Amino acid sequence: MLEVVYLIFNEGHTATSGADLMRPSLAAEAIRIGALLATLAPDEAEVHGLSALMQLHASRAPTRVDAEGEPVLLVDQDRSRWDRGLIAGGLAALARADALSTTPGAYHLQAAIVACHATAASVETTDWARIAALYGELALRAPTPVIELNRAVAISRAQGAAAGLALLDALRGEPALARYHLLPSARADLLARLGRFDEARAEFARAAALAGNDRQRQRLEARAAACGNRAKRGSTRDS
Repeated sequence: MLEVVYLIFNEGHTATSGADLMRPSLAAEAIRIGALLATLAPDEAEVHGLSALMQLHASRAPTRVDAEGEPVLLVDQDRSRWDRGLIAGGLAALARADALSTTPGAYHLQAAIVACHATAASVETTDWARIAALYGELALRAPTPVIELNRAVAISRAQGAAAGLALLDALRGEPALARYHLLPSARADLLARLGRFDEARAEFARAAALAGNDRQRQRLEARAAACGNRAKRGSTRDS
């Protein structure tokens, strides 16, 4: 049941296809069902963990797209516009999950990760080391290549882009990620941070070709073009 509710939420949070990044009514319905489950199973930590996870994710919805509906990266989001009511509700649900279990499950751990973002004043002041450690613990509970990808991104923030890129490179042969656009997108972002703009352009273009959502694809194409321009400027300076 929890898995189905979270699948509904995820489709609302980031639509897998179509012209819009989000489907708010789906996300809201999943949050409503999560709250109902929490009243029906008040002593189940994972129920509260899922409720916390969905509320904390949803708190960023007002800033995830701009006035034209284009995606806005986490680093560029105006945190003063995040929904404080949802953050408070999510943190309360997380505290309830903490009180019920000393061995957190997958939803509980993911909620703890999102709480690190929700309570940080900026990307720079986010506790990336804790996020990386939580992803490591999550990998022990439910090992998947996607979790390793997310851990690599957190490590890139905690230890530097080169450290994160090495971990992402090790995932390139994973069959489960062969058509997952977030792997080349994450690699592209780290390559750009390292100044390797021509490689970043190619990876953003590959990610765009794999993206099912129109808004995501357009954003990735724009980032590919921007990296291409940076690479050309660098080549001009070198010549």
